[in-house]
Amino acid sequence: MTPISLEAMAASVPDGALVALPPDNSLPSVALARALVRKGARRLRLLGVPVSGFATDLLIGAGCVAEVETSAVSLGEAGFAPRFTAALKAGAITVRDATCPAIHTMLQAAEKGVPFMPLRGLIGSDILAHRPDWKVIPNPFADGGDPVVLLPARSPDIAAIHGVMADEEGNVWVGRRRELATLAHASRRVLATVERIVPGNMLEDESLAPGCISATYIEAVAVAERGAWPVALLDEYGFDAAHVAEYAKLAKTEAGFREYLDRHVFSPRAQAAE
Repeated sequence: MTPISLEAMAASVPDGALVALPPDNSLPSVALARALVRKGARRLRLLGVPVSGFATDLLIGAGCVAEVETSAVSLGEAGFAPRFTAALKAGAITVRDATCPAIHTMLQAAEKGVPFMPLRGLIGSDILAHRPDWKVIPNPFADGGDPVVLLPARSPDIAAIHGVMADEEGNVWVGRRRELATLAHASRRVLATVERIVPGNMLEDESLAPGCISATYIEAVAVAERGAWPVALLDEYGFDAAHVAEYAKLAKTEAGFREYLDRHVFSPRAQAAE
């Protein structure tokens, strides 16, 4: 597989697409999020798998997002996600509340090619009142008094992930974050940024194969060094707490957020780093 440019990858994402992003501890492509901001993407629907973090807040603040489906939006130790909070209060985005098990279950249904899957843990929660697309039925294998929730399959238009490396065949190595395999299997398209391209075929290496997502599921690869930054990438580099704290402080205001974009997204230096 021949790598494409980061900007070409962003250009392939249509406005209004359902874009799935892993959480900050599980290899989201922050580089692709920044490229989508530069592109001026609009009306994106974001799916947090299962929670949303830095990249989601960045896209919301830049006006790229119409809807978010997630179980939480947070910057971790840096506190609340400021642009998400501001957009929610202003009514600028739609939020579809979910739970971590529910999101994984919907993706598993899509992965398996079935229209829905059951989940029991939602019974008794207020969330069901706000999700008319989730159906409560009696357990057909019980004699009564045993309700279950049916969740529809969720198949994202695009999964945006960042791996450590890809090989010449297009396989992408995500190491121990094997939950990304379910996301890849469930999604219509997988766009992967990586730190580097390595020769050969990692699926032929017994030590690397278990951590690979097969090229069968990868549509395109772009090289973006430090493409998960400021969040961590496995054992490659750690979470940049100072940078995220700076972002959280600046992004409390619209003016501060625009300053952050000018400095870290739109500046020639920032783009050259990607």
